[in-house]
Amino acid sequence: MGSTIFIVWRESVEAMLVVGILHAWLKFNSAGAAGLRALGLGVLCGLGLAGLLGWAMVAAQGELSGTALEYFQVAMLLVASGLIVQMVLWMRRHGAGMRKNLHQSLQVAMQRSGLVGIAAVAALAIAREGAETAVFLYGVSLEPGNSANVFMGAMLGFALAAFTAWLLDRGLRFLDYRRFFALSGWMLLFFAGALLVSAIDRLIGAGLLPALVDPLWNSAWLLDDSGRLGSIVAALVGYRAHPSLMLVVVYTAYWLFMLRAMRPARQHA
Repeated sequence: MGSTIFIVWRESVEAMLVVGILHAWLKFNSAGAAGLRALGLGVLCGLGLAGLLGWAMVAAQGELSGTALEYFQVAMLLVASGLIVQMVLWMRRHGAGMRKNLHQSLQVAMQRSGLVGIAAVAALAIAREGAETAVFLYGVSLEPGNSANVFMGAMLGFALAAFTAWLLDRGLRFLDYRRFFALSGWMLLFFAGALLVSAIDRLIGAGLLPALVDPLWNSAWLLDDSGRLGSIVAALVGYRAHPSLMLVVVYTAYWLFMLRAMRPARQHA
């Protein structure tokens, strides 16, 4: 449940930030009640699009069985992992200019399409956040023992996000947006690694990837990934007590890439 709470919390805070930026811009530019209603309609449409994606994934799973279902679930695990990485890297590079970019998009949309443009910008922004969350939650639900806790975790995550957004809006120094997204970004990368590990495990089990050496070591004496604490660590960071060499190689390559991608940009004179 912990990963579900965190994912929904983080994504919901980002969505609330987007809505807050759009709302403030509309009030500053005297868009009036009609502009705010268009914003609300766009938010509802964005949530509807995200919900439609979630329904489509569940429906597709219900129509598949056997090998086809296994391939679909592996693909969704890889997509969820890739989306998390893409989102973290995007926020790292463009997060500082997100407010400016949203303002520009909204201004252009209003000039071209009026209230429809306002609704469209809001719908696309919220649909993006909601769709990412839907894919992440589907990937998390594929982890053993997680499916029953996804709904409760999502509700708790959303409630925590609302409280966090309220604290951030009040300008508390220890909860500023930059620190929040920096810390949560690293935590999301660990979740992405855990989803990647699950996908590789399934590919090895299906015979699509060689294990090379299996197991490479046995650390169950220290922390068993089938135990209560070990299963939590496994879900959060991808820990395995009996990893194969292939799994270790992929996980190591993942973190070498992420550490390189997350290095601070060099300042040019």
